[in-house]
Amino acid sequence: MSTEDSNSRNSYSEDTATATTADAGVSQQIRDIAEVPAVEVITTGAVHLMSAAAVKVGLADDPNAEDLKDLDEARKLITALAGLVTAAAPEIGSQHAGPLRDGLRSLQLAFREASLIPDAPGKGPGEKFTGPVN
Repeated sequence: MSTEDSNSRNSYSEDTATATTADAGVSQQIRDIAEVPAVEVITTGAVHLMSAAAVKVGLADDPNAEDLKDLDEARKLITALAGLVTAAAPEIGSQHAGPLRDGLRSLQLAFREASLIPDAPGKGPGEKFTGPVN
């Protein structure tokens, strides 16, 4: 057996072991996510959208908050959040949906305040899902 054949077999064995370990890791992740209640996945996703939107609206607790402001990006994030909250509310119940709605409304108002040219009532980010926000 040549050294090259031996190296190829070792490489194949290492690749197979790595793939088996990766498969086991994926299986564990699947089992872990299967144990998480849907309401937790939904609220966690909403909180991530809310946090990102807050930064993009300029509400970051950072001296450079104004530099991080990007209202075009904030509009997209707030609209996605509004769609998620509106669609999920009947499924997750008012106990969870209420605080998400409050946070969403605060972001919508902050967006309106940060905009140089205000949107018409009902045309702001997410308002097609929530209705006009004043």
